[in-house]
Amino acid sequence: MSGEDQQQRAERLAAALRENLKRRKAQARGRKDDAPARDTGDATAGSGADAGEAAVSEPAKVNPTRTGSE
Repeated sequence: MSGEDQQQRAERLAAALRENLKRRKAQARGRKDDAPARDTGDATAGSGADAGEAAVSEPAKVNPTRTGSE
């Protein structure tokens, strides 16, 4: 792979990652709008978040310099 090919691939990957981030943010906003009101942590209110609530996972980190053909 030439340097120009690698640069083009890195640019395509960066664009794809930006689009993915936009899509994930829109999905998160949609879930937030659809979710019931949550406890604000006020001592007079309930106990807060559910103990069984799953943590939000982060996306895998991508190294745009790797070609996968190594």
